[in-house]
Amino acid sequence: MRSYKAKMVEPIRLPSRETRARNLEAAGYNVFNLASRDVYVDLLTDSGTGTMSDAQWAAMIRGDEAYAGSRSFERLQQSVEDVMGFSRVIPTHQGRGAENVLYGTLLEEGEIALNNTHFDTTRAHVAHQGAQAVDCPVDAPWDGDAGDFAGNFDVEKARAVVEEHGPDTVPVVILTITNNSAAGQPVSMQNIRETAVFADEIDATFVIDACRFAENAHFIKSREPEYADTPLADIAREQFELADACTMSGKKDALVNIGGFVGVRDPDLFAACKQRAILYEGFTTYGGLAGRDLEAMAVGLREAVDPPYVAERVEQVATLGELLTDAGIPIVRPTGGHAVYIDAAALLPHIPSEAFPGQRLVVELYREGGVRAVELGSFAFPGAEHPEFVRLAIPRRTYWREHLEHVAETAARVAEQADEYVGLEIVSEPPIPELRHFSAELRPVE
Repeated sequence: MRSYKAKMVEPIRLPSRETRARNLEAAGYNVFNLASRDVYVDLLTDSGTGTMSDAQWAAMIRGDEAYAGSRSFERLQQSVEDVMGFSRVIPTHQGRGAENVLYGTLLEEGEIALNNTHFDTTRAHVAHQGAQAVDCPVDAPWDGDAGDFAGNFDVEKARAVVEEHGPDTVPVVILTITNNSAAGQPVSMQNIRETAVFADEIDATFVIDACRFAENAHFIKSREPEYADTPLADIAREQFELADACTMSGKKDALVNIGGFVGVRDPDLFAACKQRAILYEGFTTYGGLAGRDLEAMAVGLREAVDPPYVAERVEQVATLGELLTDAGIPIVRPTGGHAVYIDAAALLPHIPSEAFPGQRLVVELYREGGVRAVELGSFAFPGAEHPEFVRLAIPRRTYWREHLEHVAETAARVAEQADEYVGLEIVSEPPIPELRHFSAELRPVE
């Protein structure tokens, strides 16, 4: 049952197949280069693409646009403290701004950051500091039932890294909830505790990448028996109790189109982060945002832990998963909280990893039905051991079942023609390999 209704709509259209084919060629077979007007159902990302509530829009009217000491910042700070438990807050223009502020302060050249799985911008920020991003995911059977908490951090893998390189080389341990690169799978509360203990043992700063903290709390409530009767908001806050800091993209579980923040406990780290934020984001009570953006995020954080909203959000993702499964499309199961992940290697087994089967699938989803998805495999993560995923990320409070049915029907038509597709090769790419999927251009292999 939906917990909201529409007050505003945006017309969308499906361009002709001929137009879509021309668009792909002009875009260098990279859907990041497509114009949004040429996309029918846009599942490229759930970051900043959702629909805000009437309460958020109303709050924007009272935005205090003062350069320093904004009342809007005070309201955001109070929301972060109430929902997540951090009283020291630095706003940023979005999540990667928060990563720049925190990891630019914590990491130096030659050091190591451990994570259950780094996402693209996190990995890039670590590399930008001259440090190494090391993933420590639990082993999960992506071609079968991945289990209840396949997003967990593998502490034993992390210990092996520390034993090899020494604890002094690992100043940061990160836990991404939910684990976006690992098919959006959740992290258990028990694993959060275990990871916090490990970080304390090696005297590392324990950071939670909190982008989808509310969705993760929903899975803890539904899958960890001891939390079955615990209010969702209490679970959401408890996730952060053992963390030293957090980075947050408000464009996910703060339900806004722009914004993010860093939350820290240590006053010395807070002071250092503020200086870096002033350099890159602006003064520390606006962080590159208008006061109205701070107001919307303050309201959205509270809305994100409303049980009916989160339940409907996760149910919509599960519905898309069921539609794709019924159409014979191989996906990671159970589905996560924000997206469905297609196993492109299973759907296109004749295309080798070096020819980017996931990106080929992304291209054909657009050609066949105007659906924009994103590849999270050998194209997005060069040099890393990573499954050949295609992510279908659902914007919050935006699409309806009819749109999801169109996506599933499109995927089914693509699957029927799978044997006809060839791989892709890169024609041009940027100098930062961790970010190449945003702007590289490709062409079909001859």
